[in-house]
Amino acid sequence: MPPPRHRFAVNLSMLFTELPLLERPAAAAAAGFRAVELWWPWPATPTPEARELDALRGALEDAGTQLVCLNFYAGRLPGPDRGALSLPGAESGRFRANAAVAADFAASVGCTALNALYGNRVAGAGPGEQDALALENLVLAARAAGRVGATLLIEALNPVESPAYPVTRSARAVELADRVNEASGLGNARYLMDLYHAAMAGEDPAAVVSAYGGTHTGHVQLADAPGRGEPGTGTLDVPALLKRLEQAGYGGWVGLEYRPSGPSGGAFGWMEGLH
Repeated sequence: MPPPRHRFAVNLSMLFTELPLLERPAAAAAAGFRAVELWWPWPATPTPEARELDALRGALEDAGTQLVCLNFYAGRLPGPDRGALSLPGAESGRFRANAAVAADFAASVGCTALNALYGNRVAGAGPGEQDALALENLVLAARAAGRVGATLLIEALNPVESPAYPVTRSARAVELADRVNEASGLGNARYLMDLYHAAMAGEDPAAVVSAYGGTHTGHVQLADAPGRGEPGTGTLDVPALLKRLEQAGYGGWVGLEYRPSGPSGGAFGWMEGLH
């Protein structure tokens, strides 16, 4: 019996990166997956040309893959920004310019989850100023997502790898989603539960799942910790966490957002024992 891959979405910004972007959906499909997710695929620009959007749309359709989660423009990622929406000046403007573009592209491929990374603390701006700007831009993002029937996701990163990122605990991300829902009046903001980041932040992933795996969570991502490799390369009991997610009532997609220890096509053997 083949591994049960129907519930998993391959993150094409982390896996199959040995291939050009437009070849990755077909590689995911060949590995048995019908769902994929992406960071913003054009980190140099929040507003790519129509031909670039069309090419990615065509690659997804030709492969028969469904894009289930897409990041808004997040500045230099991977890099020093970890998001753009709380950064005063030009980067915040780029995020706002991207909001409609990302939402429209998501709608064109049937993607209903959009992730907005908060952004790092920066010199020359006070935390209060950044947080006020962040809330304003998150409400804008919630409205852009709501216009196309999508959920806005808010993710907590971990302070080990992102020490200047202010949203590093699950409770903080959930609280922020609640604030956005209150401010926007839309109710479409949810927590993006990344089990790797929770573990690296010193949280108990099982407790995080039990606390927030129901109505608070709009999407889940995983990697083993430490190392951010595929399950089995670290210390997390990923099969047990997946079962706990089901018990908590989560029925959505689980994004595979890890760095393979070898060729991407061989990074899925850990699924063999899943039921």
